[in-house]
Amino acid sequence: MSKINKNCQSCGMPLARDEKGGGTEKNGEISKTYCSHCYINGAFTAPELTVDQMRERVKGKLAEFGFPRFLTGMFTRNIHKLDRWKNQ
Repeated sequence: MSKINKNCQSCGMPLARDEKGGGTEKNGEISKTYCSHCYINGAFTAPELTVDQMRERVKGKLAEFGFPRFLTGMFTRNIHKLDRWKNQ
C-alpha cells in the first residue's frame, strides 16, 4: 500500500490546498505525491532546481501571500526531508 501524503513531496505545499487537486501522472491520474505546481504529466516542472532553490522559491511564494519572514523559514526548514530531495 502506498503512503498517503498530506503535503507535496517536492515543495511541501499541503495537497488539500492545491487548486487542481494535485499534479498529474503520465496517464492523467492525479498524483498523490506532488502538487500541480511541481509535477505535470509525470515529470517535474522545474527538474533543474536544487533543494536550496526550492526553499527560496517557496519562501518567496509565502511572502507574496503575506506570511511573516520568520514563518517562511519555519515552513521551509524541512524541505530537504521530502521524498524528491532525500537522495540529493
